[in-house]
Amino acid sequence: MAASVTSQVNLQVSAQYSNTVGLQDVVAPLSLMKTVALANGVGAQQADKVFSAQYSIATGATQSIDVVGSLTDAMGVAFTPARIKALYIGSAAANTTNLTLFGDAASVPFLNTAATTITLRPGGAILLCNPDATAFAVTATTADIIKIVNAAGATAVVDVVIIGCSA
Repeated sequence: MAASVTSQVNLQVSAQYSNTVGLQDVVAPLSLMKTVALANGVGAQQADKVFSAQYSIATGATQSIDVVGSLTDAMGVAFTPARIKALYIGSAAANTTNLTLFGDAASVPFLNTAATTITLRPGGAILLCNPDATAFAVTATTADIIKIVNAAGATAVVDVVIIGCSA
């Protein structure tokens, strides 16, 4: 039986804003749910590769995830996506240091330029999802790095999930 991947990326935002106006309690609830379903395959709204890992990054150290390097998935199969459909990076709530994401000269082009970075604070997370046929293109040696730099001060624990396709 051939390997098969079906995945679902969910983003849920809930909030409740309340205030007393005159003699009335006013409540404005917010509920937003975005779901991106990816069937098995390599086209639009499809993916056929999944990788996940938890990294412990030492104080002041860098974790460079080479997505066309030596990663293996949960089945022990080489993880070498041609395109990334979704990327999740989560910083543990117990972390005490900030993380700087991306910025490597050979970064996967999640942001507009390879040099662009974003700071992820303790307990924070970033989710990037681009489920169309183009997605985030990966190119060996020139656009295949996901760089995570931990600030000085303490070790940081980071969860990473990558959903992609082989073509």
